[in-house]
Amino acid sequence: MDDLDELLVFALEEQRYALNVASVERAVRLVEITPLSAALDIVMGIINVQGRVIPVVNLRKQLRLPERAPTLSDQLIIARTSRRRVALLVDSVGGVIERPSEDLVTAGEILPGIVHIRGVVKLEDGVILIHDLDQCLSLEEERLLDEAIANG
Repeated sequence: MDDLDELLVFALEEQRYALNVASVERAVRLVEITPLSAALDIVMGIINVQGRVIPVVNLRKQLRLPERAPTLSDQLIIARTSRRRVALLVDSVGGVIERPSEDLVTAGEILPGIVHIRGVVKLEDGVILIHDLDQCLSLEEERLLDEAIANG
C-alpha cells in the first residue's frame, strides 16, 4: 500500500496551503495577541495557551501576501517546528486530506531555492502549497524571539 501523507489544509487569501498533520497540535479561534515590543517583523506577538507562551507568526508577511488586520473569523494553528511551538494566523482551516506520498512534488523540482514551501499537491480543483514549518523562523530569528519573550 502507498504511504499516505495527512495534511491539514488552510487558506490565506485565495490560496490553499497545508501542514503535515504530525506537526499540528490543534486549530483554535483567534484569541487576543499580546504584542512584543522588540518582536521580529514576522512575529505578531504572543498568546497564552494553557500556561504556555507561544509566538504568533504572521504568515502573510513571511509569504509576501497583502497585509490585513486580523478578524474574528481568523484562526490560529498551533504547531511544532523542530525547535519550538508556534501559532500561525490563517484565514480559515479547511480540514485534513490524505494524499499518496508520490503525489507530492517537492519545491526544488518546481523552483530551486524557494523558501518556506516544502512542496505542492495537485488536486482536481487546484493546487495546495505545503508550508515548510521548520523554515518558519531562522536560528537568528529564534534567538531574537527568545530575547523578546524574556524581556516581555
